[in-house]
Amino acid sequence: MRSIAVMFLAVLGAFSGRPGSSGYHVASEIAVPGAGGWDLLVVDDEARRVYISHATQVDVLDADTGKAVGTIQNTPGVHGIALAPKLGRGFITAGKADCVVIFDLKTLKTIARVNTGKKPDAIVFDPATNRVFAMNGDGNSATVFNAQDGAVDGTIELGGGPEFSVADGKGNLWVNLEDKSELLHIDSRSMKIADRWEVAPCQEPSSMALDSLNRRLFLGCRNRVMAVVNADSGKVVASYPIGDHVDASAFDPAAKLVFHSTGDGNVAIFREDNPNTYTFLENVATIAGSKTMALDTKTHRLFVPGLRAGDFFVLILDRGVVPGS
Repeated sequence: MRSIAVMFLAVLGAFSGRPGSSGYHVASEIAVPGAGGWDLLVVDDEARRVYISHATQVDVLDADTGKAVGTIQNTPGVHGIALAPKLGRGFITAGKADCVVIFDLKTLKTIARVNTGKKPDAIVFDPATNRVFAMNGDGNSATVFNAQDGAVDGTIELGGGPEFSVADGKGNLWVNLEDKSELLHIDSRSMKIADRWEVAPCQEPSSMALDSLNRRLFLGCRNRVMAVVNADSGKVVASYPIGDHVDASAFDPAAKLVFHSTGDGNVAIFREDNPNTYTFLENVATIAGSKTMALDTKTHRLFVPGLRAGDFFVLILDRGVVPGS
């Protein structure tokens, strides 16, 4: 009966779009064995895999079928996952072990462990330098190491607690300092802080996504605000209300849509009209506590992890039609 209800909701969502609707709806859900919490997740668009942080391990699913592919064990306090497909490497922050686990993308076997600062959380791979930047949430720093061999290149003192980071692949890195309500711009080649910006009216920025073409950053802020920031100048060009306890943001460059997943059980969706103007389309209901997500830019689907009655699962949000088509 449960599967029939989900199918009915999917069909209803696909045909009940209204003007201004994004077309997104909960299409299905995937049960993931094991109890425990989760944090960030990431989609490998080309290899068609979804990597989900899950308590002390990372569960890997087939992005198209939802079937389990494998598990990367022994990642205590797992938070973030970054991928370097051309190098065949993946990287997992193990917050309780103060290290990053390097694994093989094909075999999912652990290759090495890199010691970091205290409680590494978010992590990002920078293609411009082939470096990995692990954000040490309790260390107020970033540990930087070579993605190929794990050799540590240095530590960047940030002056606050980093929460999330993105890279543009051109030598630029941006980091949210949640406790300072600041945004840092880092030169990934020199490993120096190039700019430090205040982002009012955004308070406690926790998530971030990048429109690399239009040079816009989308900050999800804990005071229930989305702040749109010029990535080069640091100027806040627009802000809009969103839900409570945002923890993940994404941008779909093909559909020109911005997503924010919030802990009150919604994904807020905005349309990019131009680099400085955005239209709120709708909140798509997920489940209370489901504050993270990942976007598959190939299929435009969203993966949202959640917990219900002690059972861990992943919701798949799909769209009826491409907005503007």
